[in-house]
Amino acid sequence: MTKPALLVMDVQRAITERVPDPGYIPRLARAVAAARAAGVPVVYVVVGFRPGRPEARSSRMFGALPEGAFTDGDPGAAIHPDVAPRPGESVVTKKRVSAFTGSDLDLVLRGGGIDHLVLTGLATSGVVLSTLRQAADLDYRLTVLADGCGDADPEVHRVLTGKVFPRQAEVTTVDEWISGLS
Repeated sequence: MTKPALLVMDVQRAITERVPDPGYIPRLARAVAAARAAGVPVVYVVVGFRPGRPEARSSRMFGALPEGAFTDGDPGAAIHPDVAPRPGESVVTKKRVSAFTGSDLDLVLRGGGIDHLVLTGLATSGVVLSTLRQAADLDYRLTVLADGCGDADPEVHRVLTGKVFPRQAEVTTVDEWISGLS
């Protein structure tokens, strides 16, 4: 028997504001509510940096961000309020693209006996892809909620969820996953 956790990754205001799909946040909110109702832990992963962002300077991706982005006090770093964590739910801060890199995610998961990750987040070609690959190497069982992920490039999202991810994960939809919880 496996013990799953729903990972909600990079669903921060500065990122969600760029998602063209108006149904994304409501779908994700349904997944979060269903996980909570079924007793499945919800773990949030956010990107965050120290003041001055010393961790990001050498990163091609994060080094190009405006000064102050994803630091304390940046309103864009806040998790979208419609899927915000409740007291007692873990929020893990990462320093790179993968949810595992520069974070204590593996310790949080293993400490909770979690061995099955249900992945959601923005972007499919960023945090979801990087986390899936690293989690597979760490021997986690994986499920990806395809419509619980999003990408600026719909074709990249389609190829990843339809061809790449199924090699290492079960790929399903939010509604299909929810129906399997009961």
